[in-house]
Amino acid sequence: MAKRVRVRAPELIGKGGWINTGGKQLSLAELRGRIVIADFWTFCCVNCLHVLDELRELEERHRDTVVIVGVHSPKFVHEAEHQAVVDAVERYGVEHPVLDDPELATWKQYAVRAWPTLVVIDPEGYVVAQHAGEGHAHAIARLVEELEAEHEAKGTLRRGDGPYVAPEPEPTALRFPGKALLLPSGNFLVSDTTRHQLVELAEDAETVVRRIGSGTRGFADGTGETAAFNEPQGLALLDDGSVVVADTANHALRRLDLVTGAVSTLAGTGRQWWQGSPTAGPAREIDLSSPWDVAVFGGKVWIAMAGVHQLWTYDPATGTVAVAAGTTNEGLVDGPAAEAWFAQPSGLAATADRLWLADSETSALRWVDPDGHVHTAVGTGLFDFGHRDGAAGQALLQHPLGVTALPDGSVAVSDTYNHALRRYDPATGQVTTLATDLREPSDAVLAGDEIVVVESARHRLTRLRLPEEAVRVESVAHRTQRAATEVAPGRLRLDVVFQAPAGQKLDTRYGPSTRLLVSSTPPELLLKGEGADTDLSRELDLNPAITEGVLHVSATAASCDDEANDYPACHVHQQDWGVPVRITEGGASRLPLVLAGMDQDT
Repeated sequence: MAKRVRVRAPELIGKGGWINTGGKQLSLAELRGRIVIADFWTFCCVNCLHVLDELRELEERHRDTVVIVGVHSPKFVHEAEHQAVVDAVERYGVEHPVLDDPELATWKQYAVRAWPTLVVIDPEGYVVAQHAGEGHAHAIARLVEELEAEHEAKGTLRRGDGPYVAPEPEPTALRFPGKALLLPSGNFLVSDTTRHQLVELAEDAETVVRRIGSGTRGFADGTGETAAFNEPQGLALLDDGSVVVADTANHALRRLDLVTGAVSTLAGTGRQWWQGSPTAGPAREIDLSSPWDVAVFGGKVWIAMAGVHQLWTYDPATGTVAVAAGTTNEGLVDGPAAEAWFAQPSGLAATADRLWLADSETSALRWVDPDGHVHTAVGTGLFDFGHRDGAAGQALLQHPLGVTALPDGSVAVSDTYNHALRRYDPATGQVTTLATDLREPSDAVLAGDEIVVVESARHRLTRLRLPEEAVRVESVAHRTQRAATEVAPGRLRLDVVFQAPAGQKLDTRYGPSTRLLVSSTPPELLLKGEGADTDLSRELDLNPAITEGVLHVSATAASCDDEANDYPACHVHQQDWGVPVRITEGGASRLPLVLAGMDQDT
């Protein structure tokens, strides 16, 4: 077995303490003898949610040798609140210990640069691998098997039950509901996300009329009792009276027959879309990626495809899907649909001439016109957020998940991490606050002269009368607390570190197997080095006149099994980094970003 690079693992520390351990504090010393996988995540991040799903099978298969530890490392201010982390752990079905690290102490100790990042620690307490982004579960599973064999032989592997302690279930009618829909009957249909069901409520928005779905995480068509969903979210009414459901963690669109309760699949294969996969075709044959919301606009069902930062459409007449807007790059760029950048679009609302969208990771309200051009009403980028009313150009939101068209042409925004309902009026260009003291509102629907808000973290729908005057709030502005990387002006060597997993090699049968895309905000930051190429290393030239900015780096690598056969199993590894940089004399001249493996130069 090849000698493996090992670095002593820093201790796991976090001011928020431990979740899912029954109140016990854990340390690496207590986990000695086990293989530890530290999952650096934050609950706003859809890529982090993908990784949670990727790890479930490995977690179950190696439960007696592997301990997965989630290290929650917040981006937004709200994510630093301990109760919000506790809620997120339950919301997404996390079944392993989680360290709440609101001050990013462990993040800094492990030199993590991206959400999500996975760090593998061997039974003797040494870091042996680091992986950024998605698609690494197969590589980690193989490494785990190697470590099991190696440390079984050395006598340093300790098998047994892990430290996970399940929380007590709560007897609420809804559990972290996501989206709601007013039905023609006057009842409400709610996606009961954590319980993997749809729930029909009576007109009082409280009494349960029926539940649709087995309540167990799965992907199965059938009757209202036997069908299975996986963290469903968005809902929209189709012309035939049925409901289309964004079945988020199944990467699918489902159809609910409101009369019979039967559930069928409209689009998606159940597999997650990856770079290089088809982006148009028969809906049941095309992979999707975390569809979060749906809305009917221009005769088609528009899909907020949060997992790949795009908008897609489903055409009920032809049964096909296609990309409608977005490049898959994460950020805030307006313009023609094919050139626009989004960042985890999570809420949609259609009017006659606009498709409104809540672009959550840029804390933005945006819209698409009938010609396909993308515009921004509120929001400036990935790292600016807060609660500020006033002129839209300087107003701030914090990770909104929902948007609702109002009768007067304005829109209400479910400003999720501000626990508020906000309003943007296109006629005046002003942003106001309609209501506060909500708890993670994720959607809202009109019902007569009232607006019914999905209070996700209070597990209920809340009725509000639309106020004639806006609520006054104290303005607050934030930037993500992640520290900027100090780099020297002029030449900067960018190295994306990728080592093919054991037993695999780069797949070059059909051309280059790697791709690196680099850009910056502001664009003037880069004098040289912008654009796409196949080399994972690049010389950048930074403008000394720009003091601060963000480098946007997207890397992809494809590796295949090394066995000599015609059909080796192949895997795509990918990650997007938004790296805040500060130009400083004496700063670093090299920027390493680990996609998979260990940086040999550190």
